[in-house]
Amino acid sequence: MSISTRYPFTAVVGMDDLRLALVLSAVSPAVGGVLVRGEKGTAKSTMVRALAGLLPDVDVVSGCRFSCDPVTPDPDCPDGPHPPPVSAARRPARLVELPVGATEDRVLGSLHLERALAHGETVYEPGLLAGAHRGVLYVDEVNLLADHLVDVLLDAAAMGRSTVEREGVSASHAARFVLVGTMNPEEGELRPQLLDRFGLTVQVAASRDAASRVEVVRRRLTYEADPAAFAQRWADDETELAARIARAQRLVADVVLTDAALRQVAEVCAAFGVDGLRADLVTARAAVAHAAWHGRRVVETEDVRAAARLALPHRARRDPFDPPGLDEQRLEDALDAGAPQPPDDDPDDDPTPPDPGPDGGNGADPSPTDEVGAPSDALPDGAGAPSDEPSGAGDPRAKQRAHAEAGEPYRARLLTVSGSGVGVSGRRGRAITSTGRTVGARRPDAGEGGRPHLLATLSTAAPHQRARGRTGPGLLVHRSDLRLPVREGREGNLVLLAVDASGSMAARQRLREVKTAVLSLLLDAYQRRDKVGLVTFRGTGAELVLPPTSSVEAAAARLRHLTAGGRTPLAEGLLRAADVVRVEQLKDATRRPLLVVVTDGRATAGPDAVRRSRAAAQLIRERGIATVVIDCEATGFGTVSLGLARQLADDLAAEYLALPDLAAGSLTQVVRDRQSHGKVA
Repeated sequence: MSISTRYPFTAVVGMDDLRLALVLSAVSPAVGGVLVRGEKGTAKSTMVRALAGLLPDVDVVSGCRFSCDPVTPDPDCPDGPHPPPVSAARRPARLVELPVGATEDRVLGSLHLERALAHGETVYEPGLLAGAHRGVLYVDEVNLLADHLVDVLLDAAAMGRSTVEREGVSASHAARFVLVGTMNPEEGELRPQLLDRFGLTVQVAASRDAASRVEVVRRRLTYEADPAAFAQRWADDETELAARIARAQRLVADVVLTDAALRQVAEVCAAFGVDGLRADLVTARAAVAHAAWHGRRVVETEDVRAAARLALPHRARRDPFDPPGLDEQRLEDALDAGAPQPPDDDPDDDPTPPDPGPDGGNGADPSPTDEVGAPSDALPDGAGAPSDEPSGAGDPRAKQRAHAEAGEPYRARLLTVSGSGVGVSGRRGRAITSTGRTVGARRPDAGEGGRPHLLATLSTAAPHQRARGRTGPGLLVHRSDLRLPVREGREGNLVLLAVDASGSMAARQRLREVKTAVLSLLLDAYQRRDKVGLVTFRGTGAELVLPPTSSVEAAAARLRHLTAGGRTPLAEGLLRAADVVRVEQLKDATRRPLLVVVTDGRATAGPDAVRRSRAAAQLIRERGIATVVIDCEATGFGTVSLGLARQLADDLAAEYLALPDLAAGSLTQVVRDRQSHGKVA
């Protein structure tokens, strides 16, 4: 399908927030780009690809690989200098798509291999950032991109420049582009530090209105039947929108951000407690772009309101378990607080007191109002009293259950799988990866190929040129000179939580601490880009509450509904966890598992419960699954520990942690770390 038959931007049904965010970034790339979050099949990619067709054509210096503007060419352009008179050419704005598997060389650029080998010249070959200059850089599934590549992209988007210092190459070039990333939160989150670097964010979802869904399907089928005819039908709307974007781009530099508007920006950002000042800068730039989009030369309250709705939601969330979006009432209150007060026409006159209301007050409604969007902490019916029934006591079919809300999650200590893996990019275990940072070079194995380590290869070949009869320019390289890069990074693991939900865990304080611990582990998994799963066991069996997924939000939602009661089927819980790990390893053999068993170690359900639980532990041990046992019976809950969880840890050859020791930096943890070098920690 050609560029001329892309699905028209104006033909997309709904998606008003996404439409506005993309347009504002096109009007002013200094906003910092757009992150589009949403479920699959919501036209995210369709709208981004259509945006490039609306951007004005650009004038470039003829033959410049870095798309320099002929009016103001980049003085540091690697293809420069470009002294006047400059020959110019006109071309459409580009849409450059960055694949998830891209290497740092492909993104930043690297040494020109052919000229280096043939002529011995160090020449910079531009990467994708250079190709995207003055256009759109689109990263689909940006949450799956390696962290160091996301850092590079966001630095270039913020600075408008890309700098390369590597492999004997020193180059810097302009890189101003509209950065758009799309992601499905179910596949994992961006780290908060990277999330903050995106200027605007939009949450999209398919409409639940039947009429809208019908119209979406009708238009899509019509487009697929005849793309050219469909595009022609929307051509006038596309032309009008493109002209409006061009006008706004010309106007944006003349828009005035008054002190009053800037005060509103500061009040709004302070009201939502965002970290740092990046939010203030982005909101101010977006407000200026919004004013230009509406043809205004002065920023007004409506511009600040629209900018805040796009710039603050992802910055106001303190962790991935907070609800998305902004509290609209708090936003309006902050805008009012920052708005200029009307001047006093006659300051010499005595102020007139406000007209008292019927109750003798100042006329304001004295009744308090509920905060808009306040979360409800109400428990389900029948959840008022916890069960104190110990495991195995009373009728095992009793329906009494205990509920407790989790506390505030804390920073959990790092739990790792020993050794180095080759799994997907993440931040937990050490790994030899194909996309990490280069830490050395090595000889290739017999028959092995791959992209060479250029500097190491040339350095190996250089001392042998005279012996090889090479006297002219360039280097003569033999196969024996070839060196491949050694890259080291971090991998994400499968963190499978097996949580004891039996009656022995049902004391409200203990259940609360267990939920808080598991929530803290989920937060840690989110930050380290792990895949997580949740198995619970109670009564007579175990349940896979959450199949392994990259969405820790889904895991946290399931955790909130966790209740405790009944006997303790420890063997069934361990066997279910082992089976989940087995299936996941068949699907993805490179993602190493880490099993975290949260229990007090009791086994009371079924015949021969203790013997069967020890046999299940032996099975996990023989499979070599790295395991951590978190003892929920240990000190801190007013009970005497029976040592059952420690015995379970011995049977599993697992690291043992008392629940209070899970928090990073605990005194017990420091002592343990000094005593267990090289063990799972």
